[in-house]
Amino acid sequence: MPNTKEQFEQVISLCRELFEKKLKDYGPSWRIMRPQSVTDQIFIKANRIRSLEIKGTSMVDEGIRPEFIAIVNYGVIGLIQLALGFAETKELMYAKNHDYDEAWRSMRISSYTDLILMKIYRTKQIESHGGKTLVSEGVDANYMDMINYALFGLIKLEFGEE
Repeated sequence: MPNTKEQFEQVISLCRELFEKKLKDYGPSWRIMRPQSVTDQIFIKANRIRSLEIKGTSMVDEGIRPEFIAIVNYGVIGLIQLALGFAETKELMYAKNHDYDEAWRSMRISSYTDLILMKIYRTKQIESHGGKTLVSEGVDANYMDMINYALFGLIKLEFGEE
């Protein structure tokens, strides 16, 4: 059976490496973004994944993998903008993975795309209410879920588990 923690660490390393390189190229220019703008960026990336999944072809020489990496990194940016740390996301993934008994491994990558898009729509709705919810989790929890779904997709893409 695959080692989820090890695979998770490997794909996080891919994301972190790109994040660090872009930070060197651009500096922390993303710090000017409001959380709503980060949500829109994640929407663009998830929507492109869905488009590529449906169409089966890409006119730009980039595939699904870089878009999942971007979702992870924009999710981290969102959490930073909300003044949370990335370490909580990893611990949440490990806890959820334990509770759900690795159910994500039986899911299709296209389901992760749909779930990310759903979380984006939820986040936009929460943001339109000034970040207030009656009974639901907030924007930060939705960012964490988007990161986790993108990491699950990356694990499957990297390790060939479909």
